[in-house]
Amino acid sequence: MQIADKKVASIHYTLTDDQGEVIDSSSGGEPLTYLHGASNIIPGLESALTGKVTGDKLSVTVAPEEGYGPVHPDLVQTVSKEAFTGVEEIAEGMRFQASTANGQLSVVVTKVEGDQVTVDGNHPLAGQNLNFEVEVADVREASEDELAHGHVHSAGCNH
Repeated sequence: MQIADKKVASIHYTLTDDQGEVIDSSSGGEPLTYLHGASNIIPGLESALTGKVTGDKLSVTVAPEEGYGPVHPDLVQTVSKEAFTGVEEIAEGMRFQASTANGQLSVVVTKVEGDQVTVDGNHPLAGQNLNFEVEVADVREASEDELAHGHVHSAGCNH
């Protein structure tokens, strides 16, 4: 069976940056299982997997536009520490949910200088090429429930 829309695919993968540093991997663990065509994985990887079958191995480089997008400078802002109500100490690397005109946005603190805090709302992998080594572990039909909910159901999933 080929990977196609409305099929469930399971893949083993290793994700590296352009310097060869491993960012993420399923090696030694369970494969990543997703519903193809339901935007459960980044578009560039999903597109490369279309038509593949169990046992296929491939190398895929996904450009930022087909991954987590380019870096948006407007998502980097400097705000007053007063904006962090109830937080005693703010340090680089801390994550917060920010309320914006477009809804909630996950931000990370990138710098703290005096009473000023710089936060970045870009995805950590925005602007980066994503290099995948992939092996297709399995392809199966999706259940009606999975299709209705738009994602794979695993043991313990209670909709």
